[in-house]
Amino acid sequence: MRRRGASRLGAAIAGALAVVTAALGPVTNYASASVPSWAQSPWVVWPLFGGLVLVGIVLVLLARRLDGGGADAAPSLTPVPPLTPVPPLAASRLGSLRPPPPPEHTRGRDPELNRLEEMLRRPNGRFAVLCAAGGVGKTTIATELARRAERDGYAVFWIRWRDTVSLGEQLTQVAVACGLPEEALRAAHAGRASLPDLVWERLARTRKWLVVLDNADRTDAIGPQSETVAHYRGWIRPDGGGLLLVTSRDTGPHVWGDRAELLRLRPLDAPAGGRVLLDAAPGAGTPEEAEALANRLGGLPLALRAVAKYLTGRTGRYRTFRAYQEALERDLPSLLGAEDPNAADPETARQLVRHTWELSLDQLESEGVPLARPLLRLLALFAEAPIPRSLITRDLVRDATGQAVTEAELDRALAGLDRYDLLGVPETPVSGDVPVLVLHPLVREITALAHSAEAPDLSAWHRAIATRLAIAADEFRDAGRSDRSTVRLLTPHLPPPPGSGHRPGGTDGPPDGRTTSHRYG
Repeated sequence: MRRRGASRLGAAIAGALAVVTAALGPVTNYASASVPSWAQSPWVVWPLFGGLVLVGIVLVLLARRLDGGGADAAPSLTPVPPLTPVPPLAASRLGSLRPPPPPEHTRGRDPELNRLEEMLRRPNGRFAVLCAAGGVGKTTIATELARRAERDGYAVFWIRWRDTVSLGEQLTQVAVACGLPEEALRAAHAGRASLPDLVWERLARTRKWLVVLDNADRTDAIGPQSETVAHYRGWIRPDGGGLLLVTSRDTGPHVWGDRAELLRLRPLDAPAGGRVLLDAAPGAGTPEEAEALANRLGGLPLALRAVAKYLTGRTGRYRTFRAYQEALERDLPSLLGAEDPNAADPETARQLVRHTWELSLDQLESEGVPLARPLLRLLALFAEAPIPRSLITRDLVRDATGQAVTEAELDRALAGLDRYDLLGVPETPVSGDVPVLVLHPLVREITALAHSAEAPDLSAWHRAIATRLAIAADEFRDAGRSDRSTVRLLTPHLPPPPGSGHRPGGTDGPPDGRTTSHRYG
């Protein structure tokens, strides 16, 4: 800008000098030899000189004004310093914004996909959140929606959550692709504007786009400092002209705010789960056998994919649905419960039934809820049936874990497990209004397996459960209650008859894998 201003000033002065020089020719002639007739009158010559001087002054002032930056700038010969250039986006660190390919078939998710397509056409000031525990198929639904959106002419951008910095950079990439000008980036970099505001103002003026933010589980790290996502002042907002779709394990409505539409996923039913197995391993058995195995796996898509991959591999011991299901009852640790040396990597852990739920427990611990992990371990030692909430007390936790807790800490841990979808509701209502806790069968089995690997001697935990069940039975009998619904809830967890060789709830070792009609919803 300094050089441009200087060149404008020089050009103006040179022009003024040229005009004056051109006028000096007649004056020189007048002073030396021949004098034009018009120049013989001083009333003509001197006004001419005055006009030339005035023109030169005007040109100089005009050059100064141009150098100062506009009509409102005060005349000055000192130019405005330039803005600091905006650094290029770290493309090598961000990677592609293209969505991953969807599976060939997406089974049992038509209601969710239909609703998402409606929101894609008419966001109406809202954004969508696909939320569920790890392994329920959130990313699969998002990739299928991305495929449909691209088919219908939408621009699709896929962002995989890593941290707030990369999220901001990638959303800025999206806004630039949607027409955000470079001047706006300079203004934000110079501190004259908020970059999130500029990005979302541009996205609000642009139509027919889909942005997927996948695996946004660290909701405590997404919002601005000391604020939550629900304030809508950070990078997640409901203001777009297209649709923002977030996938997350966090199902808390208060986290996402009242302009988020939460689609809370459940595992697949047996027919849909059976079709998933048949799609991936068509030669492994009949539809009935596939449905039976899907039911045994609780309809968990992550487990279904893992089993199909095993059955179609060249080195597996079991080649059919029936053989694999029979093997699960005696060999769960070496199949779905196998340890992986690379599980410290979160992206690897997400893909493993043995490790995926530990990520949610890690997250709860980082949020200040360390009781969530031992509490889930404790619940996994009950029978595979709804657990009356009244059984879970501070005394039980203390006797089992050796850790004294308050009622508030216990309530917070249960709420955290529910928020991350590690607790569920019965598929069919239980009798009466008795509050119950339910675990997905695989969550229960894998958690108990992890617990036994961490602490081979669980006798204190078993004794604590047996004592609490005995106290609950005595309380019920002493109260003279006639409500048989409570009896039915307690019965699966009570000690078996003497001599049977089993502890309460089948907790004498690793879970036996029996299915139940109270499958996780």
